[in-house]
Amino acid sequence: MSWISVLLPVLCTLAVFCGSVLADAKARTCSEVRQAYSAKGFSLSNIPYQEISGEHLRICTQGYTCCTSEMEDKLSQQSKLEFENMVAETSHFLRTTFVSRHKKFDEFFRELLENSKKSLNGMFIRTYGQLYRQNSEVFRDLFTELKRYYTGGNVNLEETLNDFWARLLERIFQLINPQYHFTEDYLECISKYTDQLKPFGDVPRKVKVQVTRAFVAARAFVQGLTVGREVANRVSKVIPTVGCIRALMKMMYCPYCHGLPTVKPCNNYCLNVMKGCLANQADLDTEWNLFIDAMLLVAGRLEGPFNIESVMEPIDVKISDAIMTMQENSMQVSAKVFQGCGQPKLLHGRTSRSISESFNIRFRPYSPEEHPTTAAGTSLDRLITDVKGKLKLAKKFWSTLPNNICSDGNVIAGVPEEEDCWNGHTKGRYLPEIMNDGLTNQMNNPEVDVDITRPDTKIRQQIMALRMMTNKLKNAFNGNDVTFQDSIDEASGSGSGSGCIDEMCPPEFDFETTEATPWSNKNETKSSTAVRPYLHWLAIFVISGLLVLQRQWR
Repeated sequence: MSWISVLLPVLCTLAVFCGSVLADAKARTCSEVRQAYSAKGFSLSNIPYQEISGEHLRICTQGYTCCTSEMEDKLSQQSKLEFENMVAETSHFLRTTFVSRHKKFDEFFRELLENSKKSLNGMFIRTYGQLYRQNSEVFRDLFTELKRYYTGGNVNLEETLNDFWARLLERIFQLINPQYHFTEDYLECISKYTDQLKPFGDVPRKVKVQVTRAFVAARAFVQGLTVGREVANRVSKVIPTVGCIRALMKMMYCPYCHGLPTVKPCNNYCLNVMKGCLANQADLDTEWNLFIDAMLLVAGRLEGPFNIESVMEPIDVKISDAIMTMQENSMQVSAKVFQGCGQPKLLHGRTSRSISESFNIRFRPYSPEEHPTTAAGTSLDRLITDVKGKLKLAKKFWSTLPNNICSDGNVIAGVPEEEDCWNGHTKGRYLPEIMNDGLTNQMNNPEVDVDITRPDTKIRQQIMALRMMTNKLKNAFNGNDVTFQDSIDEASGSGSGSGCIDEMCPPEFDFETTEATPWSNKNETKSSTAVRPYLHWLAIFVISGLLVLQRQWR
């Protein structure tokens, strides 16, 4: 019996030890969790020191846990907040690119217009003196309309330029024929002969083509930067669904509840969660890429044949050349006008003088040494080169957003540690396959409950805005302007078309374009366009009636 008395105390000691080990297995310490939870800024009051039974958990596995219901709720909200911040931070580059480049281009174009106006004003005062001052509103109105077009006004560029040359012809024709009195009707008659007379040579046609193409491209490009900015701002403000929030909590903070606060999610696990939460954003990618491609096309035009800087800098020289051309042809122009519009009445007390003599007294040629000023600070070429590089980086942004978020070492464990990462249930390898991009591919997402039958309305609106802007850019690439309401809650950007220049209009883009009637005033244009639809329907009605009567007579 002696051996029993020896073993009994040993067995009792082992029993006590085993009992304590089993107790520890069921109730591990929560010290690491408490420390990590406190680091997030949360209070440690009512937080357990050891694991407790987890029947109360609604998202994390209901085993022994370090989380109370209050902790799970707070960590769930924390995961939502951190997700929104991750999307915002990852898209920061994209948003700031469009904001800063829009600001630079807008400042450049406005400064270019202002400097061109000042250059013309200074040069014409030196060249034509008082006569220019007396007629300066003709030139001032031209620049006002060009600026109004650029800033989104409903301006027909072709009509604006035609009106400028018509008004300039009327003023100069009176100056070279000071001995005559011209009525308003007579001046209007002069305008009707402009196409035949070509008093300014080929300058008006060339200026019209150059200015129209350059301004259409410049305005469309800046509007494109605006649309890109607004889309990026709105799409990056993600409102996660209930299913997404549950998946985020399970991925980011259920390790806390399992006593593993330092274990980070597996990379593929993170990708499936993000692809589910950002499924609608990924659907934006196709239209976004087409939009970026169209922006790059127009950027190429701006640094080439549609360069607004090369058009506006010498515009004062071109207009001066046109005036000199009319001076040289003044006698022939006047004779043809008198023949077509009739002989005007002489002013009382005036005798007929030589036309060229009258003109030369008032005008002198422009001196080529007087170069126009340019927009300060930068050049269009440098701006275009810069923005093209940034736009190329923006392609495929929305489809690669999950990858960009999940490549952050602060978010995931990384490939080398994939055996020691959180897989949604425990520490170990993540086995499910990675989902493809987009809403329809999330039907079987193992991590996020996604309703593929309900696309995000906000995202669909941004897709439509991008599609409209892309069409506008493609037309600008071909030298056309398009009439439709501007994208992104702006109703300002309708303009009228000048027709395709140099290249054929692409057949796949069928838009409503308008053509200005040459040498017509604005009131006539508005009234004629208002009456035309009624005449059209009236004609159809009459023809239909005649066809019916014809059948009856048979």
